[in-house]
Amino acid sequence: MRLGIDWGGTKMEVAALDVSGAELFRKRIPTPRGDYPACIEAAAGLIGAAEQATGKTGTAGFGIPGSISPKTGLVKNANSIWMNGKPLAADLEARLRRPVRVENDANCFAVSEATDGAAAGAPFVHGIIIGTGCGSGLAIGGKVHRGANGIGGEWGAISVPWMTADEYPGPKNWIGHHGCIDHWCSGTGFQAGYRAETGSDLTGPDIMELKRAGDPLATRHYEAYVSRLGRALAMAANLIDPDVFVLGGGMSNIDELYDDLPAAIRPHIFSDSFDTPIRKAKHGDSSGVRGAAWLWNG
Repeated sequence: MRLGIDWGGTKMEVAALDVSGAELFRKRIPTPRGDYPACIEAAAGLIGAAEQATGKTGTAGFGIPGSISPKTGLVKNANSIWMNGKPLAADLEARLRRPVRVENDANCFAVSEATDGAAAGAPFVHGIIIGTGCGSGLAIGGKVHRGANGIGGEWGAISVPWMTADEYPGPKNWIGHHGCIDHWCSGTGFQAGYRAETGSDLTGPDIMELKRAGDPLATRHYEAYVSRLGRALAMAANLIDPDVFVLGGGMSNIDELYDDLPAAIRPHIFSDSFDTPIRKAKHGDSSGVRGAAWLWNG
């Protein structure tokens, strides 16, 4: 049995999978925000609940909103800042009394969709989360591509390429960089941009309903979003040329994106064609926790 924990800033979730990927157990609890020792205990409690419910023990994989530094073994780059600088993997192994595997949550998403999701069997998958935040992970042969510095796939921290005059320099994010993909292409950024332009505090689905009804402001805002996300994907295609892009997170539920993005990408591609599939995640909100479990897939 493989156990996966999706350790988010607001919720922690465990899923137990058998060797075929069938789900045996799932449980979700609020994350004890700001309390690192309580988070360790919460994770141990979820593992214990899964093993008690199934009557089996399992391997343990964790997807976190940050990554483990290969230099220090400590958590870095977590927007749940109370995790940064902590020896998370070592603390989990001591508490659970077994080896664990810990990866960035976007890496887990990519592994999930490359294993038995929308990109199953594809050699090289770029999994992109466009939700509350915006990040990505890389899976090669179904395995995480971590990189020499543990930052493989940190696409959301890059500034949107080919910025227009009205976009430059862009808002400053939590790490002090301007105009990042994380801001412009996340669901949060989509809503914030509309609010800044119109004064109306609408959700993403509400904005899209206005766009579909022909509202000119909502239409223009959506077209600007497609342009930015298209440029960001074009940069990734030029650099790593994955076999499949898979989109997850709340914004991935906008069906129009899959028709509109290729035309926004092609003008920026250093090739005579752009035919890379852009697919919606098969496992949706479950992909991160399933990917954490699949970290022990071989």
